[in-house]
Amino acid sequence: MVSSHSSSHLNKLTLGGLIVTLGIIYGDIGTSPLYVMKAIIGEQAINSDVVLGAISCIFWTLTLQTTFKYVILTLRADNKGEGGIFSLYTLVKKLKKKWLIVPAIIGGSALLADGIITPPISVSSAIEGLKTYNHDLNTIPIVIAILFVLFFIQRFGSKFVGKFFGPMMLLWFGMLGVLGSIHLLGNIEVLKALNPYYAIHLLQVHHEGFYVLGYVFLCTTGAEALYSDLGHCGIKNIRISWIFVKTMLVINYFGQGAYLIANQGKTLVELSGSESNPGNPFYLVMPDWFLPFGIAIATSAAVIASQALISGSFTLISEAMRLNLWPKARIKYPTELKGQLYIPSINWLLFVGCVFIVVHFEESGNMEAAYGLAIVLCMIMTTILLGFFMVLKRYHPVFIIVVLAMYLSIEFSFFIANINKFPHGGYVSVFIAGLLALVMIVWFTAKKIRKEYTEFVKIDTFKNVISDLSNDLSIPKYATHLVYLTNAEMSHEIESKIVYSILQKRPKRADIYWFVHVNVTDEPYEMEYRVRDVVKDDIIRVDFYLGFRVAPRINLLFKKVVQDMVKNGEVDITSRYESLQRNNVIGDFKFVLIEKFMSYDNDFPWYRRIILDLYFLLKKVSLSEEEAFGLDSSSVKVEQYPILINPPADINLHRIKDRSHH
Repeated sequence: MVSSHSSSHLNKLTLGGLIVTLGIIYGDIGTSPLYVMKAIIGEQAINSDVVLGAISCIFWTLTLQTTFKYVILTLRADNKGEGGIFSLYTLVKKLKKKWLIVPAIIGGSALLADGIITPPISVSSAIEGLKTYNHDLNTIPIVIAILFVLFFIQRFGSKFVGKFFGPMMLLWFGMLGVLGSIHLLGNIEVLKALNPYYAIHLLQVHHEGFYVLGYVFLCTTGAEALYSDLGHCGIKNIRISWIFVKTMLVINYFGQGAYLIANQGKTLVELSGSESNPGNPFYLVMPDWFLPFGIAIATSAAVIASQALISGSFTLISEAMRLNLWPKARIKYPTELKGQLYIPSINWLLFVGCVFIVVHFEESGNMEAAYGLAIVLCMIMTTILLGFFMVLKRYHPVFIIVVLAMYLSIEFSFFIANINKFPHGGYVSVFIAGLLALVMIVWFTAKKIRKEYTEFVKIDTFKNVISDLSNDLSIPKYATHLVYLTNAEMSHEIESKIVYSILQKRPKRADIYWFVHVNVTDEPYEMEYRVRDVVKDDIIRVDFYLGFRVAPRINLLFKKVVQDMVKNGEVDITSRYESLQRNNVIGDFKFVLIEKFMSYDNDFPWYRRIILDLYFLLKKVSLSEEEAFGLDSSSVKVEQYPILINPPADINLHRIKDRSHH
């Protein structure tokens, strides 16, 4: 049962789809004209060589980085229609190179860190337009209020938000184009900046030299979000709408350039007439009567830019949970729309992070430093994984080498330029990304350690004992149906601790024993199951194959399997108590979950102990197993079982004879 979502959805090109795409995907790239030129010009007097170099650099960055790398190349690397760095990792995992998890973790945590920095910088730079009217206005409370509303409405799903967002972004890009053309037509000369010579020349004439690339880079930061949201919009809608978006962005940047060249020799402070509030070329190009509308539209666009990253973060975390890279968290599905999800814990975590950034940096100019570093890391990791994807898909080796050489050199240049900002605020994004990466590494490694120490046994060895137990009337019945969730991937195996739980801990007699295993597949929306009778009417194994985007609601799915089996006459679920059986009363189902805990009788390396200690700490704050599997807690029994890892071998304990009689 594969949903129709995958192929048809990706190739559908509709006007509605194009407008929704504008709303969901382009917020982040679309709002870059708010701060890029202001950051590049800085406090220096305006110089036409610097302006031409800046717009040339921006044009070529958007062309090479966004258009060629992301829109043309990377969007091909879709996993059944889903995009993003973890989907890309899922594809290249087939190459069986263990270290590929490293770029996936670094890239994923950098993208999440970016989700914490983008909303504050976009909203702040839009709201700061109000300072044109009141130079001493404190924008912090306004920014925090807007962010709160934004995070609060997430629970209603982005379909609710998308209807308003698409038309709003259409208006925004239209405004960019109109404002840009007015100044561009006044000075067509600016178009010579299309020549890449000026881009290279910028590095010689700008007062920060090579490091100006750190500011130029801000114009392409949303490219990664564009790939993450592939599943929401489809490849054709993204490619066609990008033509419009890029055209409007380029016209606006060239318009800002034309305006600045016309005011050569002045500084941004002189242009705004206020010491404390240097002008922003984005607002300076607007006629005075239009400014209030411009600020309102820019603020809406900034809120929408943040939305793209927030919904991207939810997608990212849900994939990380399926890849065993993130503690289980509660996921809600606010709308029926595929791929729409809401994770309350992540939502409020992001909100707290955003408020911290706003309070820490106070204004957008200070945030620019924190901004580029995380995203450029993510882009380098995507390039590395993309290289392996091209190997997997048998692209021509020369093509792969050229693409990798070109993008790694561009991105490493951006990276080095951004490292320069580390002491000015870049440390914040590195710290946030580092924390997130630590959580992923701990969770992933601990899962692997636990897997190493899980002992599996053959079901066949124990099936007769279990079958005898089922029919031994001298033992009180524990449940009619006893369901164990097992991690054994081979259908003829089972964990030894489950056998221990059934036979020794307290013998659990049941009419039917069910062993349920959940496989997470690489097809995003797959939902299938297989049933195997181990012992007719006594022991049954059920394997679920669920896509990485499907919520594992085992309660519901298991009920459905049992209903199907009853309908086909494969199993009789009425109680075997005579009085109840006569009246066709259905027996009860009890789920047993086995939790592992750290036992103290262990000798094992200190680093593993640290990882497991951190893992159990994270486990305390994450969702419990029964909630994660969607089980009804009234019918679940959780048993604790120690992880035994080579217990200390020789214990020096001697028995002594009783001396009291001497």
